[in-house]
Amino acid sequence: MEKPYEEIKYQDKIIAIILRADYQATGIQFFSPSEFSQQLGFLPHKKNHVIPAHFHKIVHREIALTQEVLFLRKGKVEVNFYTVEKEYITSRIVNAGDVVFLCSGGHGFKILEDAEMIEVKQGPYSGKDGDKVTFEGIENDPGK
Repeated sequence: MEKPYEEIKYQDKIIAIILRADYQATGIQFFSPSEFSQQLGFLPHKKNHVIPAHFHKIVHREIALTQEVLFLRKGKVEVNFYTVEKEYITSRIVNAGDVVFLCSGGHGFKILEDAEMIEVKQGPYSGKDGDKVTFEGIENDPGK
């Protein structure tokens, strides 16, 4: 049985955080370091709890790296993790209900069952050539 929460690290740097569908906690839990430009948290609340109406002030932030959060609504997906030097690190299988926070490094996906993912990341997207570097990973390896 996999842990309901996992940090994937390479040389002490967080590459990804995986929050399994069965994760439980009694209080609010944030998984990402406060200096990340994207935050991932779990916020359990009891019936009749009230979160006061609010809005967020305009705060100028500098974003140096796009971070993505994927919510797997349906299916089964293999996520392969890489260094920025395009070296393979490790793989994980994620299932419906799991959340993957892609923090740094590279990543590729092999869809193992029909899947639906919801992606959240910083924008605006500056186009394929301006925003990402594609490379040949292990996703197409028939022996994998």
